[in-house]
Amino acid sequence: MPDRRRDLPAVEALLNHPLLAQVDAPRMLKRRAVRTVLAGARAALAAPPPAGAGAAAGEAGAGAMTTEDLAARAAAEARALARSGLRPVVNATGIVVHTNLGRSVLSAEAQRAVVEAAAHYSTLEFDLERGERGSRLGAVRELLIELTGAEDALVVNNNAAAVLLTLSGLAHGREVIVSRGELVEIGGSFRLPDIMARSGARLREVGTTNKTHLADYARAIGPETALILKVHRSNFVMGGFVAEVGLPELATLGRAHGVPVAEDLGSGALLDLGAGIGREPTVDMSLAAGAAVVMFSGDKLLGGPQAGVLLGAANVIGRLARDPLARALRLDKLSLAALEATLRAYLEPEAAWVQIPTLRLLARPVGELEAEASALAAEIARAAPDLEVRVVALTSRVGGGALPMVEIPSAGVALRPRVGAGTVGTLESELRLGEPPVLGRIEEGQLLLDLRTLLPGDAEQIVGALIARTQVRRPADRS
Repeated sequence: MPDRRRDLPAVEALLNHPLLAQVDAPRMLKRRAVRTVLAGARAALAAPPPAGAGAAAGEAGAGAMTTEDLAARAAAEARALARSGLRPVVNATGIVVHTNLGRSVLSAEAQRAVVEAAAHYSTLEFDLERGERGSRLGAVRELLIELTGAEDALVVNNNAAAVLLTLSGLAHGREVIVSRGELVEIGGSFRLPDIMARSGARLREVGTTNKTHLADYARAIGPETALILKVHRSNFVMGGFVAEVGLPELATLGRAHGVPVAEDLGSGALLDLGAGIGREPTVDMSLAAGAAVVMFSGDKLLGGPQAGVLLGAANVIGRLARDPLARALRLDKLSLAALEATLRAYLEPEAAWVQIPTLRLLARPVGELEAEASALAAEIARAAPDLEVRVVALTSRVGGGALPMVEIPSAGVALRPRVGAGTVGTLESELRLGEPPVLGRIEEGQLLLDLRTLLPGDAEQIVGALIARTQVRRPADRS
């Protein structure tokens, strides 16, 4: 049998094919796409036919690899390579602070601030009044103090960095007391004991997994104790035969022994979310309870960019700001611009609920969502007659490791292909691979699209994606 791999077109022949010429991509990426497709074709031709298929199957497979077919595959590959790795998606999952999808969407004001900071030179570290170097954290620091009543404030690039800086700056080479029930793991198998080990602090566990008492902390305090750390269990809940020590009691114990108390709040809400969403401790509550330093994220319930915020006593925050690690963990100008704009919205709490997308999405009334779901279902029914469409009651989640047990009533659309029109899995894949990608969730044989997490214009995007969904199939899939 002749070696059909010799019949494959040369790289240059495919590269100059009209289908590749139509692709808006750098020639380097087109060449890479052609080589990828040809390598796959060679591998397919070199593989033995399936048992019992005989040589005819191999001939048929080889015959399907025409220059036109290979050029079409290379063109599709080149388009995929030319797309940015960081792409907008339609979030119809119902998870508002979706970690895998970038957590919080920035407000319009924060977006404008980022563009301004990116497009111009700025006063990042320059004091115009004095005509000399200034602090990059000046405006953000003042806003945080105003909003929370903290004596001082510091910002780094995420909350894990805030915890790392606190442990390194206050307890390097000494002991940090933590309840066993608060040795949490956050996303990506990132564990508190690992952060502590990297900081140079020594972990001193107290209590048991389910119960820790004030006396456990008191017995553990000694000459090597540098810090008591309380960790808010924001991403899981313990119930049943449990007990923990509140922050006010820990702060009183710490003051009696001259040991500062730090709290890792995780999500860091500046406003009371209310019973309709879920009770989450606010930052000012922790400061009022006596914490020397409070740490939390900027891109979760705060609704801003990725950042780690540290608030607390002036002498403690000042010490951390002078730590060499603070420079390595500092925030860039674009994130600072977004954070400042986000914080300014909180100066008028009522405005924050409107301006900040995370808060606005969490607070949307279910009746409003039901009306929008009915309108979207009607549009989908007209655009995609091969689908069964229903308006359904759903439950959304906060996400981002916050309020894990809270289910927020919502509404959405359930999609199911009609008999003979494919599978739900295929439908999900076509929408996920479309432009823009539409992400929902499959439950009970249906693809659910939750309207709570849709942004303005997303409903139209969904309808368009359903109309164009067959275009994402590869040539081989359509043959």
